[in-house]
Amino acid sequence: MNFIIADNQELTRYAIEHLVDGIEGKTVEHAHDKTELTEKLKRQENSIVFLDYTLFDFFDVDNFLIVGQRFPHTRWILMSDDLTPQFLRSVVYQSHNVSILFKDAPLREVTQAIHSTLRGERYISQRVTEILLMRQQQEWEQQTMLTPTEVEVVRAIAQGKTTKEIAAERFSSIHTINTHRKNLFRKLHVNTAHEAIKAAVRAGLINEADYFI
Repeated sequence: MNFIIADNQELTRYAIEHLVDGIEGKTVEHAHDKTELTEKLKRQENSIVFLDYTLFDFFDVDNFLIVGQRFPHTRWILMSDDLTPQFLRSVVYQSHNVSILFKDAPLREVTQAIHSTLRGERYISQRVTEILLMRQQQEWEQQTMLTPTEVEVVRAIAQGKTTKEIAAERFSSIHTINTHRKNLFRKLHVNTAHEAIKAAVRAGLINEADYFI
């Protein structure tokens, strides 16, 4: 197994070399910039690369992903001090051979990442997972903010009322209520009234006591 350490911090390079020291048959190389890293991967694509993305000369996440696609047999362990939620999501969703953890992770996590990568598995640290889940929840909350009228409509739907009945109660046309239905379905990312009610209950927009269906 060939390891390439693409990290410009001397202390980190020393630590990684120490962690992989007991692996039989290993070789360890260093790369100081993207060009040198690419040349080494051309010679031996089946390598494991330790990369500090924030200290290396990749232009952006797309640039990194392109290199990853160019060398599909290379496995990556990303360790950085600061990675944005946008970067983490792009890497996790668009690649399958990149493990991610932060440099302040406990030693056991770094060891787990190395062993997982050696087995051909991807390792995503608990902190990275929590950041992604929090970001997803925040985006969902922003996207699903219903207007007061839309909340009243979904509550009426939960109580089993028809579009005609809701329109009559609100002194509105059926067309107007249907427009509200379409808008709240879009915001909740659902296709049916049943799904809309479930989503609204989970989001706390309506109480389960309002749930009729």
